[in-house]
Amino acid sequence: MPPKQPSTPGPLQTPSSASGTTVGTFSTPGVPQPAAMPRPSNPQSYPRTPTTPGGVHAGTGGPATASAGPGSAIGSGIVTPTTPGNVSGTTPSTTQSTYTQADLNRIVLEYLLKKGYSKTEQMLRMESSNAMGSTPSPPSAINDSKTSNGTILKSTTDDPQLYIRAYVSLRDWIETSLDLFKPELRKLLFPIFVHTFFYLIQKPDANSPATSLARKFFDTYSGDHSILHYHDLQLLSGLTLPEHLQENETAKLYRQNKYRLNISRTTFDLLLHFLDENERNGGPVTIRLINQYIDTNVTPSRPDRNDSRNQTLGDDEGIPGHITGRETNFNKQSVRLGKFPMDERMIKEVELRLKEEDNRSQQEHDEIGAAPESKTLMEEFQELHKQEPEEDAPVRDILPLPPFKGADVEAEIAIVKDARSRLKVGPIPASLPSVCMYTFHNTYDGLNCLEFSEDSTLVAGGFADSYVKVWSLKGEKLQSVIKGSTPSPSKRLVGHSGPVFGASFSPDNRYLLTCSDDKSARLWSMDTYTALVLYKGHNLPVWDVTFSPNGHYFATASHDQTARLWSCDHIYPLRIFAGHVSDVDCVTFHPNSTYLLTGSSDKSCRMWDVAKGTPVRVMLSHQAPVSCISVSPDGRILASGAEDGSIILWDLGTGKQIKTMRGHDRNTSVYSLSFSREGTVLVSAGADCSVRVWNVKGGSTAPSSVDGVVGGIGVASAGTTTSSGAADSDEVLANPISNGIVAGSTGTAPGISARTAQKQSASTVGRPTPVVATADQMAAFMTKKTPVYKIKFTRRNLCLAGGAFMGTS
Repeated sequence: MPPKQPSTPGPLQTPSSASGTTVGTFSTPGVPQPAAMPRPSNPQSYPRTPTTPGGVHAGTGGPATASAGPGSAIGSGIVTPTTPGNVSGTTPSTTQSTYTQADLNRIVLEYLLKKGYSKTEQMLRMESSNAMGSTPSPPSAINDSKTSNGTILKSTTDDPQLYIRAYVSLRDWIETSLDLFKPELRKLLFPIFVHTFFYLIQKPDANSPATSLARKFFDTYSGDHSILHYHDLQLLSGLTLPEHLQENETAKLYRQNKYRLNISRTTFDLLLHFLDENERNGGPVTIRLINQYIDTNVTPSRPDRNDSRNQTLGDDEGIPGHITGRETNFNKQSVRLGKFPMDERMIKEVELRLKEEDNRSQQEHDEIGAAPESKTLMEEFQELHKQEPEEDAPVRDILPLPPFKGADVEAEIAIVKDARSRLKVGPIPASLPSVCMYTFHNTYDGLNCLEFSEDSTLVAGGFADSYVKVWSLKGEKLQSVIKGSTPSPSKRLVGHSGPVFGASFSPDNRYLLTCSDDKSARLWSMDTYTALVLYKGHNLPVWDVTFSPNGHYFATASHDQTARLWSCDHIYPLRIFAGHVSDVDCVTFHPNSTYLLTGSSDKSCRMWDVAKGTPVRVMLSHQAPVSCISVSPDGRILASGAEDGSIILWDLGTGKQIKTMRGHDRNTSVYSLSFSREGTVLVSAGADCSVRVWNVKGGSTAPSSVDGVVGGIGVASAGTTTSSGAADSDEVLANPISNGIVAGSTGTAPGISARTAQKQSASTVGRPTPVVATADQMAAFMTKKTPVYKIKFTRRNLCLAGGAFMGTS
């Protein structure tokens, strides 16, 4: 399977400005454009006439006269109406018989619009609308339709192909519009799709049976709406005959009620302008459907791309009393986000060991006369695991786990010791985290992913040459337990037959999981540095893999649009999580291990119940594919990063968006996210060669400054510098680099991404577009030419980061 390629940039549709001027379609070479909706598999199925926004359609008359009959459109500059003072071969009587009042109004309106006289044009529209009198009853399929501005549009055909072209034309225009207007316009597309489908069932094509044309239309374009309207699409998918429209309850609901939508004035004017100029390609058909079946509430406000309400239907939108298109209703399912209860026997064993450690420590302090620790290990453990369970804590029996072992007790004791020695980081400048950066040299664009172990002693990298390499962060040589093995600065793990895209260490640091383009995942021993188990089940390349917090289960994310749950002692998947309509790019577990969270190229995040295998949360707001996700230690907040550089925080309890944070260069991916142990600070790493620190609890989406500069000084780690000798040409040097650069740099040329870059392209060329950072960005640490692949908070709140140096390329 070849690496995943980026979407082909499409033309950028620039909407009409406030002054009424219109800019035509253009494309900017070298500037990435938003990915469009998937096109039909057979684009020749339905003929459609390309439209040029801002262009003028010529009339059907000759050079001296123009026909105002049905189906024609008169453009400015084609015909000049005769006036008494003009010298013309046309008599006044001929002029009166050729032009109606609506035609004259249209000519003048087009002239005013072309010259940019927006206020005069709006005034004339209002006056002409009043002069037309009362609005006629909802038009039928063959009657004239009148827009809200009084302009009458005529059509002499009820050809079903015209309805298909009208929908396709509107769909394509929306997907090439500016991102600012897309969310509102996309909400309009679903009711147009539904009523177009109904019309095709009622009015079959003369050259094609009714079922084939309507069914072909439904199967081709229903995928555009499967995320928000999956339930309604399932109920409508069985409609094939006109009699079904009279019997199906969902169909009757849509036909007997108007679909409510809130739309801003700017977006509505842009839509009307497009439909006016798209008359020959079904514009009047779309206007007819809007007038008859959609109740548009035009608001004076301007659209806001950061407002999550623009992405989905609000409480006052849609069919009254009908739940559709609102993920908030789906997100009302009950979830248990509390901590997973620990085994009572293990608690007693850990407490016994901690008491022995406290007594030994007390004796040592008494011997040397030193002051005792401010908090004993026993007190720290009781604080981490409160005796009274949380109200929303899951039941322990819901997740089958093997009996605890002595290694689990030792790991828990190490966690308690690290928690007592933890540095507290917060939103104030004095408590910003320290960042220790590891730069990998001589990778030759082959390093795809990085992963740090839980105890911060090992780092693993996956390479395009199908192998995995492990280094020690302590400066020690790695020694296998196999007799006769030679210690070395790094260990190479060979077994995959394709590029390695993801890696994950087990919580006890004894095992490593990797995933590859060969559609498999492998489990490696960190004692022998050999492969133990091969897991096969996916049909396409596996992009990501992660261990659960308990270490018994793990999950994979694949190009086959599914995530899968595995157990280390089974070679087949236990659960298949299907629901995304594109690649599942990233996956992570909830801290209590009972939920799985996924991010996808369909621009959505989902939370799945591990026990049931069903989704319990769907989160939609991203404008680009989701590239990474992370859950806060308390399990209440999800952070998701996208390929457009944006980061969104979500409340997992309600499934609602908390805020959007911007600071990474536009159109550069966010590769990794990590929360501090308190959950108050989030760090992100991206292709713009930066590590950025964010305030989780406070801040807003307002820009922090005019030029986007946010102050912040990096604190270098005081740890020991580790270096692995370059024994051969493919050896990688790992050197911690401290960053003390003030944030707000316009950025350097982005390098190759970790896993995402391998799926997108071999390299990224061009200077990224800087953005104005939002107020919740506290600091930014810039590297020179090293895209940061991985960022992770240790158990003591030190921030580890790593990336591959891109050199001068």
